[in-house]
Amino acid sequence: MKETILVTGYGGFLGAAICRWLLRRGYRVRGVARQHYPELNALGVESIAADLCDATSVAAACRGVDAIIHTAAKAGVWGDRKEYEAINVGATLELLSVARQLGIGTFVYCSSPSVTFDGTPQSGIDERAPYPKKWYCDYPRTKAIAEQAVLAANEPGVLLTCSLRPHLIWGAGDPHLFPRVIERCRSGRLKRVGSGRNLIDTVHVEHAAEAHGLALEKLLKGEKGPSGRAYFVTDEAPIACWDWITQILSLEGLKAPRSAIPLSLAFAVGGLMELIYRISRRKDEPPMTRFVALQLGVDHYFSNEAAKKMIGYHPFMDRDATMEAMRGAWRK
Repeated sequence: MKETILVTGYGGFLGAAICRWLLRRGYRVRGVARQHYPELNALGVESIAADLCDATSVAAACRGVDAIIHTAAKAGVWGDRKEYEAINVGATLELLSVARQLGIGTFVYCSSPSVTFDGTPQSGIDERAPYPKKWYCDYPRTKAIAEQAVLAANEPGVLLTCSLRPHLIWGAGDPHLFPRVIERCRSGRLKRVGSGRNLIDTVHVEHAAEAHGLALEKLLKGEKGPSGRAYFVTDEAPIACWDWITQILSLEGLKAPRSAIPLSLAFAVGGLMELIYRISRRKDEPPMTRFVALQLGVDHYFSNEAAKKMIGYHPFMDRDATMEAMRGAWRK
């Protein structure tokens, strides 16, 4: 039997797909999260309920494993700054420290393309794009800090690391992206920002899972070339933002609203809403933020060339056909 792999956040949409990919390849899989997931346990995943912000829990979860795939994170565009720092930065640093202490030689980190987003269009960029000096929310800021720590920890012969940047993960069972778009349309809170012709990239959850698995296998073999680097991971099929939203809504028999708002106005409204929510100390997410406005209104698509060359990643699914198979999945 192959090595034992620890998957943090194993019950999440991507984490679960990674677990299934690893099991198909014959690996032993240990999952760590705040709770247990019986459906994954039934497939053979050993589960540990733990808080990754607790050093003792992290050490216990990591004992006896050969590699770590770290997907656990606090996502979203709004929330407590300290929570983002504790979960996204603190837990990652603790995992890296424990990996070194226990002699775990492989560490694959799930990052985000937003770590390079400075508010301007990202049109086919590659990994040479720098980290920005200004952030529009704490999620990309803390993910960028953690990613840099992961890449800096790369030391051939001791610990091989890399970072994957999957973008807009979707697929059957998606609990986040598609339901959010559909719910906003049904509630009358969905509007096009700008022209809607800005190009965006997506990545199917099985593509993202395979990319993490392929990167893991390269590092487990001791290959130095792929280590110490970040990789964008997409379906390699950029699509106009509003076209994709229209396609998502059509799966549920919904029509995309015709109402639109200029990007500059959406950005200004987002800034005002953020200010109001901070002053009032509201915990829920504002209906618009500057980050969301920019993500809806400008290009963000990326080059897969490094992932193809260095870890052997190649998208294999047809997006339109795969989406058609999901028709009616969220229908009420």
